[in-house]
Amino acid sequence: MQSKELARQAGKHACERTGVQFLDDTVAKKKIWLRRNPQGRLELCRIFFFEFATDGEHRYEGRIVVLGKTVADVSMDAYRIS
Repeated sequence: MQSKELARQAGKHACERTGVQFLDDTVAKKKIWLRRNPQGRLELCRIFFFEFATDGEHRYEGRIVVLGKTVADVSMDAYRIS
């Protein structure tokens, strides 16, 4: 549950930073596996997806990678600026 909340906050922050709307105020876990962290230790790696919109009509998707208890990456689909 802690990683989901961490991912939700990262998605919300990414949307605020880029000036788009974070939809449904939630993220969904899509994948989980073991991966080595930068120190070489095995940790759980999770991928979460979220949706965002620029104009309220078109939905786009974003992805968040959480490695252990750290957000490793946030990426967002290319979107149209209105």
